[in-house]
Amino acid sequence: MNENKTYTVDEAKRRLERYCAYQERCHKEVQQKLYEMRMIPLAIDQIIDHLLRHNFLNETRFAQAFARGKFRTKKWGRNRIVNELKMRQISKFNIKIALKEIPDSEYYKTFEALAEKRMQQLSSEKNLQKKRKKLADYLFYRGWESELVYEKIRELK
Repeated sequence: MNENKTYTVDEAKRRLERYCAYQERCHKEVQQKLYEMRMIPLAIDQIIDHLLRHNFLNETRFAQAFARGKFRTKKWGRNRIVNELKMRQISKFNIKIALKEIPDSEYYKTFEALAEKRMQQLSSEKNLQKKRKKLADYLFYRGWESELVYEKIRELK
């Protein structure tokens, strides 16, 4: 993007429509993009209002897509998903709706598969304490709940 290029409100609207149509965006990303385009606050509000009214920007839809995507592709647990959504200033209400996108049965199945895969990778580690710590660190980093992680670690003999 050319640093010195200026945009009319209509040009910026069209550009942001494409930006939002390409993939779901949250308000924070859109504001950041408009800020980088050096739009004035009044224009930013006007453009965001336009995007909302024409359904290019929808925080609930963004949160749902984000939760589904990060769970399915990156195998993140609920804690990590919630924290990442909070960082994007998504409301508690929308976070709650987003978490409903992950069926419990699939959630626990994914956790088991992820833990098993990691234990296979750690099979050369002979020190049980180190093995438990490495497994726990791995699962916590991905945002899985402590009850699940500690239960899994107790299974390690």
